[in-house]
Order: sequence, then C-alpha cells, then structure tokens
Amino acid sequence: MKVIEIKNLKKTYRLEKLDVPVLHGVNLEITQGEFVAIMGQSGSGKSTLLNILGLLDKPSEGSYKLAGIETSNYSNNELAALRNCYLGFIFQQFNLLPKLTILENVSLPAIYTDSKDKETFRDSLKLLDMVGLSERIKHRPSEVSGGQQQRAAIARSLINKPLIIFADEPTGNLDTKSSKEIIKILEDLNNTGITIIMVTHEAELTACATKIVKIQDGLIISDKKIAEKSSSNPVFQKKTFKHKTFSLVRKFRDYFKEASRSLLGNKMRSILSVLGIMMGVASLIAMSAIVNGAKRGIAKDIANLGKPDILLVVPSCSQNNTYIKLNIDDIDDLKKNVSGIRTVSGGCYQREQLNIATNSKNCNTMLIGVSAVYADLKNYYISDGRFFTETENREKKKVAVLGKTVIKKLYGDENFNPTGKYIKINRTDFQVIGVLQAKGSREWRDEDNKVIIPLNTALYRTFGTKELEFMDVQVNEDADITKVSESIIKRLLFMHRLPATERNAVRVINMNEIKKTLSSATRTFTYLFGSIAFISLLIGGIGIMNIMFVSVSERTKEIGLRKAIGANNADILFQFIIESVFVCCIGGIIGILFGSGLSVITGKFAGWAIYITPFSIGFAFCFSGLIGLTFGVWPARKAALLNPIDALRHD
Repeated sequence: MKVIEIKNLKKTYRLEKLDVPVLHGVNLEITQGEFVAIMGQSGSGKSTLLNILGLLDKPSEGSYKLAGIETSNYSNNELAALRNCYLGFIFQQFNLLPKLTILENVSLPAIYTDSKDKETFRDSLKLLDMVGLSERIKHRPSEVSGGQQQRAAIARSLINKPLIIFADEPTGNLDTKSSKEIIKILEDLNNTGITIIMVTHEAELTACATKIVKIQDGLIISDKKIAEKSSSNPVFQKKTFKHKTFSLVRKFRDYFKEASRSLLGNKMRSILSVLGIMMGVASLIAMSAIVNGAKRGIAKDIANLGKPDILLVVPSCSQNNTYIKLNIDDIDDLKKNVSGIRTVSGGCYQREQLNIATNSKNCNTMLIGVSAVYADLKNYYISDGRFFTETENREKKKVAVLGKTVIKKLYGDENFNPTGKYIKINRTDFQVIGVLQAKGSREWRDEDNKVIIPLNTALYRTFGTKELEFMDVQVNEDADITKVSESIIKRLLFMHRLPATERNAVRVINMNEIKKTLSSATRTFTYLFGSIAFISLLIGGIGIMNIMFVSVSERTKEIGLRKAIGANNADILFQFIIESVFVCCIGGIIGILFGSGLSVITGKFAGWAIYITPFSIGFAFCFSGLIGLTFGVWPARKAALLNPIDALRHD
C-alpha cells in the first residue's frame, strides 16, 4: 500500500520581492512499513520536503497523496485533522513543553482526539514503559537527559497510533550512546509496521533504513530501496480518516484544562494579569457600593420630602431685612383665598429635654408641632397606636407621637410600645398615643429622633410663641404649581401688609424641583463613578491583551508543536481565549471580594451608607469575563493563524 505519493512537487518561498525556489518538481512514492532515510547537505531541501510530507507546510505546486487522500487543496484545519490521525513527529530539539511533566507531554496529542482520559492515561504509561521512562513520568523535561527527552518525544509521537512517524534529525542533539538507543527504538517501531521517514545527514544512521532517498538542490538524485519490508502491522492497523466529532463540552473541558496548565506554569505572569483585572473590578464594586448607598439614602430623603406637588413655605429675609412672621391664621387664609391648593399644614419645632414621669430618664430630641394632615403629607406611618386628629389639634390636646430613637433612649428598647404612657415636656405631662414607623438615619440626621405633637398645643402650651417655622402646601394635581407658588407669595404679602417689592420676605420652595435635583445628582454620580470603574477595567483589559501578546510570542514554538500534533486553528484560538477569560474571571472574583471588603471598611470609617447589590456583583463578574473575551480575541487570533512550521522554527 502506498502511504505517500508525490508528483511534480514544487516549493517556492517569497522573500520580500524575491522568489526563492527550494523544491523543483520532486516525485516520490513510499509504501507502508518502509524505513526511509532522506539525506542531503544543508540547504538541499530535505527539511522542506519533510515538512511538506508531514503536512506542516504546503507545496506551491504538485500533487501529494497521503494514504490515498489528495491533500493539495486541503484547508489548514483539514490538514491538522490528517496530522492528528495519521502522523507522529520527532524533532531534533525534542519540543517537549517545559512546564508539563513527561506523562503530560506524552498524552498531549490525545486532547485533540476523541480518546477517553482513562484510555489515554493507560496508553501513555504503556508507551513510557516501552521507551524505558516508566520511572520518570512525573519529572519535567529539564529534569531528565537529552536522550530521555527524545524517548519521551517518541512516546508522544505514538500516542495516537500513527501510520507514519517523521523524524527530523532525531539524534542531532544527542551523544553517540543516546543516538544508538533512539535509532534502535525507531527500528523496533518500524518492525511493528509503522512507516518511518527520517531526515539525516549522517550516513551511519541509515544502516537500519530500507530505503534511502538523496536530495540535492531541490531534486531527488537517488531513490534506492535497500530491502523489502512486509507491510503487515500487528500493532498499528490501517486507519480510516474521519474528522473529529467529539462533544463541545469535552472540547471546552480540555481547553480549560490546558489553559489552567499554562497559567499555573507561569505564575508571575498570571498574577500580574489577575492583578490588573482585580483592581478594575474592585474599583467597580467599591464605587457601585458607594453610589448604591448614596442612591438609597437619596431615595429615603426623597421619600421623606413627602407626597408630590408639595410647596414648602418658609420665612425669608428681604433686602430691607424684612421677613414675614407666619402664623396659624395664614393656614386658613391660604386654603380659602388661593385656588389650586388641596391642603395646608403648619409647623414649628425646637429641641427639648424630655422626661419620663416614672423614672426621670431624659433625652434631647427634636420636638415638632404640626397639623393633623402632616403625617399624610410627609408619608409618616404609624407602627403602634395612632396619629393625632384635627379635633385634638384644635382642642390643644397634650398628646404625642414618638420616633423609634426617642423610645430607645427613654425606654432602652426601640421595640417597646409606650402607647398610653406619659412623658414630660417642659414640665407638662403628655400622653403617648402612637409610635412612628422607623425611617432610619443618614449621616448627621436621625429621622427617628423626634417627637410630634399637635400644632396648637405646641404654639399655645409648649413653645410660648405664635410664629410658624414653615408651612407645607399640597397643590391639586391639575393645578399649575408655578402659578400657585406665585399666588401664595402675593397673598402672604397682602396678609402681612408688605409691598410687592418685599417678595423676598417669604420663600416658596417647590419640593418636586428638589426631588428632581436629587435624582439628577444621583444619575451624575452614577455616570461619573461608572466611567471611572469602566476606565479602570479598560486599562486592566489592555494589560491583559499586552500580556497575552507576550504570551503568544513566548509560546510560539509551543503553538507550532500543538499544531504539528493535531491542533487546528479553532483549538489554538479557544485555548488562548479561555486563558484570557479564565484570568479575568479569577481577577473578577478576587476583585469582588477585595472591593466588597474595601467598601465595608471604608463605609464604617467614613460613615457612608454602603450597599452592595447582587446585580453589581454579577455584572462585575460577567463584565470581567467579557473583558477577557474582548481583549483576548486579537492575541488568540494571532496565535491561531500562525503557520506551524514557522512557529516551530521560532526561537
């Protein structure tokens, strides 16, 4: 059976603008089971011929049939599949991967086949035992001699049960004793029926050959068969070529395994890669936590502002130092005389020392006197008891509603229900009728440290003043809030007998505008911090890309080897992409942990509200993987498109 048949094979290299012909119409036939020695001086074209026969390079012209398959028009991926199925390679430089053990090097070609792991492991051990390396399986190439490295390379070439083994100067870097051992192994393999094609310039190594081919100046000048060899092959039977069809799950598992090996093999480079992404993700998490905390705080502030369409009326100072002294009569006047108003609540406040009548405990808090509608306008909810009524306000009842912080200070437990009990305010007993639902604290302001009493009670029984500090005016939904605001100013000036020129004596604040301002500030901070975090990740991604380019450059020979043993472009592409994504995901996980810890610590020391959302964690992790994918594609593509023979020659 003819395993190799070439006709009129030519090869021309293009060097800049010059064509350099190397092979000039070579014709050659090799039958199964032969041991062929290709001899020639340096520059004769013997290595070029071997590379074309081994499908590592393509001819410029001519026909090349391997096991009856015309390969001239095959794509790179199809050639890779043929190499994986039919061919094994032994190189002068051994080309063992330094970071892998001898056993891992031998089993390397099997990851590009559909062989099962247990089967590959068993075959690898058997082959290493055959070449006398069963006690060196866990050693790395640098820990064994050159002869042992070449024997490991021979075992690697046999793992996929090839039809042909190509040996390029297999003894070129070995001493005499090791050279004889290698040739003896090749001869024994040939005796099992494997076709051996060896390139050498040493005549004494051709003693075991059954056919000697001499090449000179790109032409075969001698094709001499020395002995007939039976093509029977009890161990390595004739193979039928078929494309790999194993599952994507298994493929990606193997890609992931190879990526892990590579990353663990160069720990410093991997650490530097992880560090760049880690810092980017940590900054994203930290900034997200700060922004989310601020957003939640602002959302609380907005909720505390009360219902929509509320105008806050407060005294102000005009240029003539004139200001309006708001009073309780203004409330009823605005209701009656300004159209578009739904309701009005007046209010006054001051800090007071409160005492519990039973045990004389006291606390400082904010005492607020308001109208009965205040709770509804400001979204105050009652957890226990009730809010006071307008009747109680009108009758100046001595009743109070307490915040949770006040209850904790006075009774020691914020969950205690003091409804029905009495407290003293300015030596006057007030009955507690309700407890405000907790609103929480924010930086310097505690929304639960307050006591609310009826407005009339505050003005006539407690504060000793008839002035209001503020009024809350709710506008009808269909009213023009700007016109209502202007009408309020005009009416108050009229009521207090002030000219229109003193309009600055009172100030009307549109709470909707404040809400919009707060929301706008939140969005601005979100975009700002998001941009900073994105730039950090972008810089980390560029760092990953640079390191991956360095990795491709450093591992060019490894890429050539992987292609020689059967890896196609997609195998190389996905391996490097997965390496990049894997590094970024590891960096992402560490960055999430570091950023979360940093956020919590910073929040405690700075007193900031911090909130880390599951979405931000998931987004940071996925985005770090996306960074790895985006910035890993270019280096991975460069690696995938490398020509195997050029990559193998790379120093």
